Amino acid sequence: MGKVFCVFDQQDSGNICFGVEKNSEKRFVKYAGSKPLDFSGKPQDAVLRLSAAMPLYTTLAHSHLIKLIDHFHIQDGYAAVYEWFNGECLHPHWLFAEKPKHTHPDSSFYKFRQLPVEKRLQSLNAIYSFHKHVEFKGYVAVDFYDGSIMYDFAKDITKICDIDFYRTSPTVNDIGENFWGAKRTKSPEEFILGATIDSRTKVFTMGAIAFGLLGGELDHSYSKWDASRTLYEVALRAVSHERELRYSNIHEFKAAWEAAQI
Repeated sequence: MGKVFCVFDQQDSGNICFGVEKNSEKRFVKYAGSKPLDFSGKPQDAVLRLSAAMPLYTTLAHSHLIKLIDHFHIQDGYAAVYEWFNGECLHPHWLFAEKPKHTHPDSSFYKFRQLPVEKRLQSLNAIYSFHKHVEFKGYVAVDFYDGSIMYDFAKDITKICDIDFYRTSPTVNDIGENFWGAKRTKSPEEFILGATIDSRTKVFTMGAIAFGLLGGELDHSYSKWDASRTLYEVALRAVSHERELRYSNIHEFKAAWEAAQI
């Protein structure tokens, strides 16, 4: 497929990923079927998950989602090929542990947090536009967190890079406390076996992402918030632990978010 110029081999999903270049054209290749060191599951389960995710990239195609080019079985594995996006993942766990992620000058998350508020709001608007589209298509985001966000610091472009676990809405927490996702962005129901996962659930996630990129992450105090008070109030309502207090869906949340920026 070409010359490998970078490798991402510390994922716990069972996938190993490569940057590949051929005839001056770059691609991102995700492969399941091996057993990476940080993966505790069965390679064949990773193969099934990756292959099952492929229709999502067609159904939910969007300008803020990385573009799938090809996918195919190969021997005992499965490969997905995407357009290369020259961005940096906002959760670079393979380079920086939790504290350095927030403080090291080379951390993409740290660099993003140093951007002017206006640029971070532009990035959030892109994230919310994509998830409004996801909701319109009848799907719900699962396992969306800052590790799913890529940012091109040269061009100020945001892309979503991983929607493999997204499901039709509504769905159910069929795992329990370890339901897919990062603890810092999961809603209360995403820790409860049998709980409904729907648009209100994802309103919480969108609010949690706002606190991650503009505020104190799990600390929802206004003193840690970088943007306006009106935006803070929208984000705070979104992360209400009581479902009925949140916005009913992402469409409503996004409308309130946009109104608060005027």
